[in-house]
Amino acid sequence: MSYVLSLDAGTTSVRAIVFDHDGQIKSVAQKEIRQIYPKPGWVEHDPQEIWFSQISVAVEALGRARIRPSDVAAVGITNQRETTVVWDRHTGDAICNAIVWQDRRTAGMCDEIRAAGHEKMIQQRTGLLIDAYFSATKVAWMLENVPGARKKAEAGDLLFGTVDTWLVWKLTSGKNAHVTDPSNASRTMLYNIQTGEWDKKLCKLFNVPLSMLPEVRSSSEVYGEISTSLGLQGVPVAGIAGDQQAALFGQMCVKTGLSKNTYGTGCFLLQNIGTTPVASKQRLLTTVAWQLGKKREFALEGSVFIGGAVVQWLRDGLQLVRSAQEVDMLAASVQDSGGVFLVPAFAGLGAPHWDAYARGTIVGLTRDTSAAHIARAALEGVAFQIADLMDAIVADTGKKLPELRVDGGASKSEPLMQFQADLLGVPVVRPVVTETTALGAAYLAGLAVGFWKDTGEISHQWQIDKTFEPKMPRARVQELRERWNEALKRAQGWERQDSKPAKKKPARKSAKKK
Repeated sequence: MSYVLSLDAGTTSVRAIVFDHDGQIKSVAQKEIRQIYPKPGWVEHDPQEIWFSQISVAVEALGRARIRPSDVAAVGITNQRETTVVWDRHTGDAICNAIVWQDRRTAGMCDEIRAAGHEKMIQQRTGLLIDAYFSATKVAWMLENVPGARKKAEAGDLLFGTVDTWLVWKLTSGKNAHVTDPSNASRTMLYNIQTGEWDKKLCKLFNVPLSMLPEVRSSSEVYGEISTSLGLQGVPVAGIAGDQQAALFGQMCVKTGLSKNTYGTGCFLLQNIGTTPVASKQRLLTTVAWQLGKKREFALEGSVFIGGAVVQWLRDGLQLVRSAQEVDMLAASVQDSGGVFLVPAFAGLGAPHWDAYARGTIVGLTRDTSAAHIARAALEGVAFQIADLMDAIVADTGKKLPELRVDGGASKSEPLMQFQADLLGVPVVRPVVTETTALGAAYLAGLAVGFWKDTGEISHQWQIDKTFEPKMPRARVQELRERWNEALKRAQGWERQDSKPAKKKPARKSAKKK
């Protein structure tokens, strides 16, 4: 058995990647999944489409690699986190569409919980801040709004899971494999990172029955075998990690202080902080990085909701370009953004601002503004958000980072990576294998079955493709960041302000006749 198969269930697409023993990619198959927008601020996926698409790319990847299922030592799963699926434990059918992590429909519910004074308690137990981003309010919304869901849940007939749990359940035909790992559990706002267990007080607060929740297992162990109906019969499912924690592991940030940023649909900056969870004072998240055996490790995380998705918006929404490569070409054709700033707060702002009511904004437009300036401003808007996160992490830890390791689709953008290095003032290091999310899941699965001996063996596989050194004068960086902060203020609180009813003007008195 010479390979490990990684299933990467992302937000805009699902992929299957076959890795060999050297951590090199043997084959890749990818398929986009439908984004469903029932109302402004709502984002959904079809769970069945995720499942069928994931299986189809798995078979395709094996075919492209020209390998048999018997050549696969294990399957690892990494997934978009927080996205919530609820299904019937008897039929295996989802009760409604999955509510995606970007969805803002429960922002009002979060406001009520915050106003009731629960924020400090929730942060202490979960490491999270109250936000519609996480799974708890999404489950609560389903139980209250899907007809009959509350009654079935109370009877023990419904199961909840993030996408990893859903896929394992389907892969094993539901054979006692309702499981997740701590990296995903810690994103639900129902899991106590101090005790390593589901928190009964939080479940009561959100009115989520404990019977719905999956068993939390380690990130690297055999959870079950794939059922006989899929052509991969008998292959063990042996690794699970949320996409960002998987990328941290794939980047071999296994020592305290090492950091990475993933430029995917969103952007996620994580720093390994070791085995003791520390609460952030800068409105970052404390999350479980992974658990190997009984050893849980933690990370500080800053989450940006819209990262590479801004490129997809330029392509599909504005139809400004036909591909991501065209965005880079446009952005590189001008020396700067011409004073244009694009705040991509299409789904609100994540860390460190946590403004569910922010919305996307473009400022600084003039008659001289071209498509190239907008493309460059879009890429720079991603980099500015990462710089804000870096400032918060440095403030929390008191230590300046020596470098930032990067991965994800948008890390291939040369203009973006150079601007990122300029803003941060530290080298930005891109590895040879940028599919580190899938690689991390593969490593976790391979370790569980002895395909790799230990992290020491796989650490030697990490290789640098290119290092981007900062070139911009710091005075210019400071000027740009000040202007970015001004643009940011214009985006914040927009939806809340817009949703207020207009004040009625006093009735105009008719003129009296003489």
